[in-house]
Amino acid sequence: MPSFPRQRCNHPDDHVHDREAFVREVTEVCAERGLRLTPLRERVLRLVAKATLPVKAYDLMDLLRDGKGPAAPPTVYRALDFLLENGFIHKLESINAYVGCHQPRLPHSVPFLICGECGQAVEMEDERATRLLTEQAQALGFRPLAQTLEVHGRCARCAEPE
Repeated sequence: MPSFPRQRCNHPDDHVHDREAFVREVTEVCAERGLRLTPLRERVLRLVAKATLPVKAYDLMDLLRDGKGPAAPPTVYRALDFLLENGFIHKLESINAYVGCHQPRLPHSVPFLICGECGQAVEMEDERATRLLTEQAQALGFRPLAQTLEVHGRCARCAEPE
């Protein structure tokens, strides 16, 4: 199996969660909600969970090879859409990549910090920024339907002097 892209600055992922526990939790949530986690959806979920950095759809297609060439784009995008719609993964629009959700049981919107040096994306598990944006939008008469806040910069390790 091809490996996932490595971080350019070679520092360890400081925001690791138990990937197998994540997949088990998503499986349980699907059973509770009567959702069908097909084998392809589960494979895509496992690949996103295994990735140390946000993963792009075409990278997933390459990783899904079964000796018959890459998986068909519409099939992979349908699996990603299912996982997104049910809150199991997040899409980072600015870099067109996907990451697993750290709270797949709870509908929520959280800011991400994305390092431009190593590509690491950290899901901030703090709803204050999201709540503030929603309150400000509503004060202006705007009704938000979706929200993705992505902050680009340099993580602490990449910002350290060499």
